Amino acid sequence: MPAASGEVIAARTGAVGHLSLDRPRALNALTTKMCEAIIAALVQWRGAHGVEAVIIDHAPTRPGAERPARGFCAGGDVAMVRASVQADGGAAGRAFFHTEYRMNHLLFTAPQITVAFMDGVTMGGGVGLALPCRYRVATENTVLAMPEGAIGLFPDVGAGWYLPRLPGRIGQFLVLTGARLDGAECLWAGFATHYLPADRIEEAKAAIAREPRAVEAVLDALAVEPSPARLAGNAEAIDRLFVSDRLEDILAALRSDGGAWAASELAAVTAKCPTTAKVTLRLLAQRRPDFAAEMALEYAIACRMILRHDFLDGVRAVLIDKDHAPRWDPATPEGVTEAMLDAIFAPLPEAERWTPHPAAAVAARPG
Repeated sequence: MPAASGEVIAARTGAVGHLSLDRPRALNALTTKMCEAIIAALVQWRGAHGVEAVIIDHAPTRPGAERPARGFCAGGDVAMVRASVQADGGAAGRAFFHTEYRMNHLLFTAPQITVAFMDGVTMGGGVGLALPCRYRVATENTVLAMPEGAIGLFPDVGAGWYLPRLPGRIGQFLVLTGARLDGAECLWAGFATHYLPADRIEEAKAAIAREPRAVEAVLDALAVEPSPARLAGNAEAIDRLFVSDRLEDILAALRSDGGAWAASELAAVTAKCPTTAKVTLRLLAQRRPDFAAEMALEYAIACRMILRHDFLDGVRAVLIDKDHAPRWDPATPEGVTEAMLDAIFAPLPEAERWTPHPAAAVAARPG
């Protein structure tokens, strides 16, 4: 029987565990309690014999709702994190990231077959829920983005692991511009493994419940070819103009291009937080030995970024006052020094570092 835990519904049907996010008014943005509920289910299923697959999706539209559920997961509760910085020096905010990253790591190392249905808005923390899954399904409703540059944070939840592994410089382009990808673009870029019409998702879930070991065959049978990915037409320009790991070089390349597309992307990049952009480029240029090391580094960065003026004012501008006029400090790329970046990337004191959930060492998925 389903077990509701706050805004997450965890259920097991035979050999399939099913996690549904159920916070529709916030587009299923994650809270600490939601992450804890997901962790509890993953740990239980990790130790249970016979759980062969785990499905992650959003709960169905509530009866009588004015409109259908629009979000798989719109990210994390950054307004709470901002309030925490102001009220308790960020203690509750750090606890959120520590818990969220444990959830991400448990999914990454899950021994079962995992599948995420990214039907709707999939941003920030939602990307972190989906990308650890072996199978990731996009639909005509999918809108995927990593928009942290608009709020002075940085692309986390494993972005430093996944994005450099995408083709060309798609990852760097996505996080520097905040571009929103549709389902066809997600499939083309590698965020999704399959593209299904939204009206076939329930059929897919039912088939997986009947044959949990046949997830790939089920998705292959129901998948369709989407319309051509719009972003594919700009792949060459992305690889050429975003090739550098220096923000100043990318901006110079966009300015010198002379084309309308480059001018549009230049405006998008320059509107974002310069510190976020430089942190992102350094994060994506480095390599960690495993996903746990990735999470440990991203946690150290998150602990420092949430205390910065950029995060406080970015969240204010986008989510609170909604004037979309953040005041970045430093205001220019040149003002963000290597010494500043070194301090952001420095290891935390040992007692404050992120650690994996103890259950992650049990029956982890190889590779």
